[in-house]
Amino acid sequence: MPHIIEITDFSAPELDVYARLTENQLLNRHEPEKGLFIAESPKVVERALNAGCTPVSVLLERKHIEGEARDILARCGDVPVYTADFDILTKLTGFALTRGVLCAMRRPALPTAENVCLGARRIAVLENIMNPTNVGAIFRSAAALGIDAVLLTPDCSNPLYRRAIRVSMGTVFQIPWTWLPAEPKQPSPSYIPFLKNLGFQTAALALTDNSISLADQRLAATERLAIILGSEGDGLCAATLSDCDYTIRIPMMHGVDSLNVAAASAVAFWELCKYPG
Repeated sequence: MPHIIEITDFSAPELDVYARLTENQLLNRHEPEKGLFIAESPKVVERALNAGCTPVSVLLERKHIEGEARDILARCGDVPVYTADFDILTKLTGFALTRGVLCAMRRPALPTAENVCLGARRIAVLENIMNPTNVGAIFRSAAALGIDAVLLTPDCSNPLYRRAIRVSMGTVFQIPWTWLPAEPKQPSPSYIPFLKNLGFQTAALALTDNSISLADQRLAATERLAIILGSEGDGLCAATLSDCDYTIRIPMMHGVDSLNVAAASAVAFWELCKYPG
């Protein structure tokens, strides 16, 4: 049975996790086993539960207790369920975007990159993409278009940041992902040899003099392919480009030279995942 607790004061300490803790405080780098994340909306919370994430508490608009959140609450056991009138809850940043349900959950332990890639045919690699909106959008495209796993370099935005989860519509809980091993502190370290040791050919999405078309049949024939995406500002580092098997580009019209990295990921995933290999 859910443990319903009425909230009448926005400053109540029970709301700190939802209203006042920063992403870094939720992440809890010093004690990662105690780290939390916030899932927003019934669909996203359901996807997190399906992935085995453990709920800590729930905050919702009162009408959802016997409405959209009823099945979710039944799965959350006896965790505290904080509820209030809508006018109190709207003082929470972004609450109007959540469809009335928030859930604080424990951050799951992540697998190794080797385990994430077992059996994977197409993976996405995110290099230094620091915008959580782009990370979330890339995960959503990855889930929709057939990517088997996602690897991120250590400087990427965390996929369990609140905005990344929201933009991904909870697909961060459906696509296996983890961090690439930290590289030694040296100029432009390359993780490409690590990917090749896992059996992947590597294709970096970038505009270079030797880039080939996304529709090149060599890519379609590749049995295992890692599609590498970089930040919009700096792009991929020189070591990544020099070590990759291919540099690929999206053919475009009207003098447009590039797309937002999230939009580019969707085009690349669609083209490179539709072939049987």
